Amino acid sequence: MPDGFRFMLAAGGTGGHVYPAIAIADALRRRHPDSEILFVGTRDRMEWKAVPAAGYDISAIWISGFHRRMTLRNLAFPLKLVVSLWQSWRLIRSFRPSALISCGGFAAGPVGWMAARMGIPVFLQEQNSYPGVTNRKLAPRAVEIYTAFEAASRWFPEDKVVLTGNPLRKLPVMTAEQARKHFGFSARRPVLLVMGGSGGAKSINDAMVRHLQDLHDDDELQIIWQCGASYLTEISERIFGPDGTPSHYPNLRLYGFMDDMAQAWQAADLVVARAGAITCSELLVAGKAGILVPSPWVAGDHQTHNARALADQGAALLLADRDLQDLLGDTIRKLVDDPDRCLSMQERARTLARPDAAEEIAGRILKHLENQPAKKS
Repeated sequence: MPDGFRFMLAAGGTGGHVYPAIAIADALRRRHPDSEILFVGTRDRMEWKAVPAAGYDISAIWISGFHRRMTLRNLAFPLKLVVSLWQSWRLIRSFRPSALISCGGFAAGPVGWMAARMGIPVFLQEQNSYPGVTNRKLAPRAVEIYTAFEAASRWFPEDKVVLTGNPLRKLPVMTAEQARKHFGFSARRPVLLVMGGSGGAKSINDAMVRHLQDLHDDDELQIIWQCGASYLTEISERIFGPDGTPSHYPNLRLYGFMDDMAQAWQAADLVVARAGAITCSELLVAGKAGILVPSPWVAGDHQTHNARALADQGAALLLADRDLQDLLGDTIRKLVDDPDRCLSMQERARTLARPDAAEEIAGRILKHLENQPAKKS
C-alpha cells in the first residue's frame, strides 16, 4: 500500500460535524498509521478543543455562518468569505492533501470549494437526513458522498451517494450489568436515559421536572438524566429543594454533563433525547428504543427529518416539542409497561445500525487514492 497520504478534514461548529470527522480520521490512521492528518476549523467553536484532544492538528480559517435573519454580523460575511478562501488556498498549497473530507459546517465550505478548484479529490460525509447547505453546495464537485439516512440521497447526485451510516468513535465494550453497576442500579429493573445534547434542552428538562415524581415513584424505573451543565443548579433546586438532598429520588442519577456516555448508553433500555444525527446513530448502534424530541430551532428542521426516518422504520417514537410537557410521562410509561414493544424497537434499531461506517468510509477513500497514484501528495 502506498505511503505518505495526507488527509485534510474540514468540519466545524458543532459536535455533530466534528465527531464524525474525528471518527473518520481515527479509521484512516488505523489503516494507514503513517498518514498525515490536518483538520481545518475555526478558533471560536468547539472543534478548536475537541480536535487536539483527539490527538490531531488543526488550522484555523476566518469564517462564520450567514444568518438567515438580517443582522449586523452579516455585514462582515463577504470579507470573511474572501479571507477564508485565501487562507484555504494557502493551507492546501502548504499541506498538499491527497484528499479533502468535508463533514459539513460553515468552516468546510471555503476549504472544500478551494480544494476542488485545485484538483484535490473531495469526499463528503453528511450526517443528517436533510443535508446542510455546505455539503449541498459542494456535492457537484465531490467524488463520493457518504450518507447516514436514505432520505438524504434525494438532495445529492444519485451516482455519488453511498449509504454508510454515521461514523462513530469506537466505544468500550461492556455488559449492561456492568454499566448499571457503575450507576449503582439494579441489573433487573429498566433504565431510562434522558438527555438534551451536551448543552441540555430546556423543554426536555421542564417536562422531566413535571413528570419526574410519577416516573420515579414507580419502583421499577431507574433514571439517568443529563440536563446540561448550565441547567444543573436550577434543576437540582427544583427537584431536590434548597438543601440539594437527592434522598427523595434514590433511583435518579442527575448530571450536568457526562464525559463518557458509554456506560449510560449501555445501561439504558429506553432513551429520551433530541434527534441530532449523531444521537440517532448512537441510538441505533447501542440498540436502544428511543423517544426522539426534535429541536424546533435547528436549520431546515433537520432533526424532525432524522426522527421521522427512525420512527417510520419502527426504531423510535417521534414526540413533537410542543407536545412534550403534556405527553412525555404517558409516552415513557406506555413503553416501559410494554416490554415486548420496547424489545421490538431495540431489535429494529440494531437491524438499522451501521457500526462500521467509519471503516467503510476510510476504505472507500483509500481505494480511490490507491487507484489514482498521481493524486497522492
